Amino acid sequence: MSRSDELFSRARRVIPGGVNSPVRAFRAVGGTPPFIVRGDGATVFDADGNVYLDYVQSWGALILGHAHPRVVEAIRAAAANGTSFGAPTPGEVELAERICAAVPSVEAVRLVSSGTEATMSAVRLARGFTGRSKIVKFAGCYHGHADGLLARAGSGVATFGLPDSPGVTGAQARETIVAGFNDLDSVGDAFDAAGEDIACVIVEPVAANMGVVPPAAGFLEGLRKMTEASGALLVFDEVITGFRLSAGGAQRRFGVTPDLTCLGKIIGGGLPVGAFGGRADVMETLAPIGPVYQAGTLSGNPLAVAAGLAMLDAIEDDPPYERLEAMAERLIDGLASAAAEAGVPVTINREASLFSLFFGPGPVADYAGAAAQDARGFAAFFHAMLERGISLAPSAFEAWFLGAAHRDADIDRTVAAAREAFRETR
Repeated sequence: MSRSDELFSRARRVIPGGVNSPVRAFRAVGGTPPFIVRGDGATVFDADGNVYLDYVQSWGALILGHAHPRVVEAIRAAAANGTSFGAPTPGEVELAERICAAVPSVEAVRLVSSGTEATMSAVRLARGFTGRSKIVKFAGCYHGHADGLLARAGSGVATFGLPDSPGVTGAQARETIVAGFNDLDSVGDAFDAAGEDIACVIVEPVAANMGVVPPAAGFLEGLRKMTEASGALLVFDEVITGFRLSAGGAQRRFGVTPDLTCLGKIIGGGLPVGAFGGRADVMETLAPIGPVYQAGTLSGNPLAVAAGLAMLDAIEDDPPYERLEAMAERLIDGLASAAAEAGVPVTINREASLFSLFFGPGPVADYAGAAAQDARGFAAFFHAMLERGISLAPSAFEAWFLGAAHRDADIDRTVAAAREAFRETR
């Protein structure tokens, strides 16, 4: 029995499913997940001594790669002064200032401890500010596991083919209207039916939890016009796209400014951090200056803030975006060529360096298109790549993440492995 098998067996006795986040359990692809003990740059090492070239990168949080020296040193220095105070610290002020300066929509920001907490709080704030109860979300977009936001969600929910989650009451579900991503007509129908009751529209500006699905031309602009006309707020969930597509996120890339923005992943430098921010008048509805309550003992945690600041410093000193996009384009070209050589139909969607590989002829412009892919084909490809030392997200509904630590030689190695893997899965 391998060390990972042993650990997984022990974990299943004390942790539901043996994991603390469902997709990690490998249920969608089968087998035992490798238990990771160390990361270095673009690689991770498991408990059995196997080394993998990593395209998970902590689900996009590690744009600089694993154990970046600046981030590690920042965490070490912060920890020496104390790990948590439950009181204001200088670092959280600096991180808030940096976010406000970079992200077009953010005039004020509140730090939290996760992306789920950010989206949950943003929706509550939108309801409190507008005095309305309903929200519009999109099929296949995942905004964390808060009640009501799980309606037809992507990511792990899509991976497991789960229905709307038990534990979410009918009353909560009725306040959520699900529209089609890239389908403005469905959004218009929602406003025609319940416009005066809609507090906000929440959307991933580039969907990345049903696989990567970029917005169609005019889609984000249409959402902006509809929400402005109705008095609802537009909320961008940029937990994945923020500071990945550009320093100002998807909203800067596409030139569409929402009312509220949710952030996470990169702004924590690999530690648990989230944030939500936006228009000053909306944010002033939050306690302690307004009536909408939100709180958290570990919000603005000094270790997480230090890691986030170190990550942002490194990105500012040496912006990685142009090189990441060039590497992504080169990798996609190689994957497409390898699939064609093997006679395996695939569709590859990309926005900047964010991309995913769908097993099927496509196109994939919404959740229905993503769900139509060959999940078994992906599972076979996943294991064939893992056997060749390439670690991908264990789900057909997730993105591939490049980091600044990846090199051209890594791209070549990945394409070579994919050629063999596609031949095995055809």
